[in-house]
Amino acid sequence: MQVLDTPAALPAEVPDQGFPCRSCGTPLRYSMVDLGSSPPCQNVVRPDQLGEGETYYPLHAFVCHTCSLVQIDAVVPPEAIFEGEYAYFSSYSDSWVDHARRYVDEVADRFGLGEDSLMVEIASNDGYLLQHAVAKGIPCLGVEPAANVAEAAVARGVPTRVAFFGEDEARAMRAEGLRADQIAANNVLAHTPHLNSFVAGLAVLLADDGVATVEFPHLLELVDNNQFDTIYHEHFSYFSFTAVERVFARHGLVLFDVETLPTHGGSLRIYARHAADATKPVTARAVEMKAREQAWGVDDLATYAAFAEQVRETKRGLLDFLIQARRDGKTVVGYGAPGKGNTLLNYCGIRTDLLDYTVDRNPYKQGTYTPGARIPVYDPAVISETRPDYVLILPWNLRDEIAAQMSHVREWGGQFVVPIPRVEVF
Repeated sequence: MQVLDTPAALPAEVPDQGFPCRSCGTPLRYSMVDLGSSPPCQNVVRPDQLGEGETYYPLHAFVCHTCSLVQIDAVVPPEAIFEGEYAYFSSYSDSWVDHARRYVDEVADRFGLGEDSLMVEIASNDGYLLQHAVAKGIPCLGVEPAANVAEAAVARGVPTRVAFFGEDEARAMRAEGLRADQIAANNVLAHTPHLNSFVAGLAVLLADDGVATVEFPHLLELVDNNQFDTIYHEHFSYFSFTAVERVFARHGLVLFDVETLPTHGGSLRIYARHAADATKPVTARAVEMKAREQAWGVDDLATYAAFAEQVRETKRGLLDFLIQARRDGKTVVGYGAPGKGNTLLNYCGIRTDLLDYTVDRNPYKQGTYTPGARIPVYDPAVISETRPDYVLILPWNLRDEIAAQMSHVREWGGQFVVPIPRVEVF
């Protein structure tokens, strides 16, 4: 990575607070953005817990000047986030379930998956994806660490193994005779603090001619579109194609193709194979993505220097809107209680003095309070009862889906608001 001599062109250097890069081991020295401290974003606060305190953890993203991986320290152990009861269920997003269905159709056709194949999904959640493999008659297995979510998958007819995935778990699966023709890992790579173990596990579990696909929000979109609220304790790393290629190569895996996706504000789906598998040549799309990232400045520290001020300005803009709405006698409520929403609420210091409540389709979250901000979460039907002037869409990546579901808000003159990349009323 190019290290410039001009201090003003560099991210803030914090030599005494860094930690080793989880990809290459280099001591981290450069801060990309400091979002203060907040509770883990997928926690829920139940009414009987309102009198109890919460544990706040630092939320500070660094960039590695050796391999370009952006990451936070694993101050919250993954077991504390995912074991036991986990509040995120993928199937409550219709568009995400449809995305999964299209994925299964596409890879089944492209790679000839059928009744003699094995599809494995890492972090399979409630079976939102593998249910489509079951419907097509493709043998499958989910690996999911959250027991309560895994139960929902099994109830849906999806065989599920309750475990954290890594090299040891992959070797145990292989010892049981399991080799995957297709591995899907959607929005999970960011969730592992043990990045090298996870990728090594993919290499162990993948059949000699198999394909692993991994989806993750694209770092370029995060920076260019100010998506700072996607930084939270559950996401330990933030990936470019370049950084992912480097860690996969370390474990004998080649990224031979890549797709850009609209999901989560702009994502990549990478296709990996064993280095010895010559049947899948590297595509023009993969070559072009590497070139695009180099032109963007993925290996230049100066690329990351302005992000922190972008974030601060977004905070000011959102608070200006909410404060002015209050002064004008307007009511503002939220839609959704996602992880990104909790980062936004806590970093901006938004409480019920500015946001009356939020709603969520997930019954698990209804009747609870958001972590830190302690904003009550209700059923979406409450919006029709209170008829607010504005609905702030916290999962802004689903703005079109939510605006369509809640189109009746316009009947009383209500408007929708998204906070990212900047405040927009529509």
